[in-house]
Amino acid sequence: MSKKINLTILGVTGSIGDSTLKVVDANPDRLAVVAIAGNTNIEKLAAIAKKYNVKHVSISDEKSYKEAVSSKIFDDAKLYFGNEGLVEISCLPESDMLVAAVMGTTCLKPTLEAINCGKDIALANKELLVMAGKFVTEAVKKNNVRLLPLDSEHNAIFQCLNGERKQDVDKLIITASGGMFRDFTLEQMQQIQPKDALVHPNWNMGPKVTIDSSTLANKGLEVIEAKWLFDMSPNDIEVVVHRQSIIHSMVRFIDGSILAHLSPPNMTFAISHSILYPERGNATMQGLDFTKPMALDFTPPDVKRFPCLKHAFDALRFGKTATCAFNASNEVAVENFIKGKISWLDIATCVGRTLEAIDHPEANNLEELLYCDAQVRIKAQEIANSL
Repeated sequence: MSKKINLTILGVTGSIGDSTLKVVDANPDRLAVVAIAGNTNIEKLAAIAKKYNVKHVSISDEKSYKEAVSSKIFDDAKLYFGNEGLVEISCLPESDMLVAAVMGTTCLKPTLEAINCGKDIALANKELLVMAGKFVTEAVKKNNVRLLPLDSEHNAIFQCLNGERKQDVDKLIITASGGMFRDFTLEQMQQIQPKDALVHPNWNMGPKVTIDSSTLANKGLEVIEAKWLFDMSPNDIEVVVHRQSIIHSMVRFIDGSILAHLSPPNMTFAISHSILYPERGNATMQGLDFTKPMALDFTPPDVKRFPCLKHAFDALRFGKTATCAFNASNEVAVENFIKGKISWLDIATCVGRTLEAIDHPEANNLEELLYCDAQVRIKAQEIANSL
């Protein structure tokens, strides 16, 4: 048996963190948690630290950090604060792998620092590759570490490609549930409220990802990620709507054959495979039961009703900082939708108009990339205000 893998988990109090801890519970002789990070839920963070005997805890929210220090609920664990704290715990000598499950751009610097420190990365943060795929993949190659995908779709492709030659691959086929509104007409879509979009038919995810799933923006982000993870061109990536979320993705080869990865719609399967790779872990739940009836169906995505997917492909084909702009404008649009300032249909409108309104220069370093990101957000907010 291989040595125990010590994990640092950023975003441990979220849904990905919950699933990662279930995998740890199922494999206690092979996995340990040495550092964790959260934002405001310090009670849950403290309970996790106590259960797993975690000695390093980072808290991003200043008020919550001060409360944690004064209340002394973390016993003898060392507390860290803010973005600097995320970087510090990501580079701890005793940590072997960083589970990057913090959403947004705050995950960028700690993940890159962890790569430079020689840590393997289990990646659940979409923005990292969508924004900075070039910089991340270059750092991974330079430091000879592993970048392992936690998203079920990318983990499925990773498993289907295992042992195959790249020149034999014809298409990566990413499946999408279609979200809550896959059968809605445009007229019905005009009535969608935030509470409606915060429910997913198959998955239990955070609010941002759930809304992105409803617009297919999430699938667009996954298409961009796939380009960087597997070094494929936009024309080599397809999306298909698969309601059941049983097949997580497929790979078509030049001989016409297709490999597919199947499992129940639960993140523990992908997480277990990634953090224990190349070994297999103990199951956290029962797999598929083929003694019971099961139907699987597939339909092409409707980009007229769900234009965010088209915007993502357009940004990927344009290159440079266009994918960064897609991500930033979508984040601004979703935030405005949640606050009730724009409609659900306006999310795609805001993204599309922002992409058309700005230039997409090449970013030569992270500073230039973050500057572009900030400028896009300003323009996207202007457009959201006008809708």
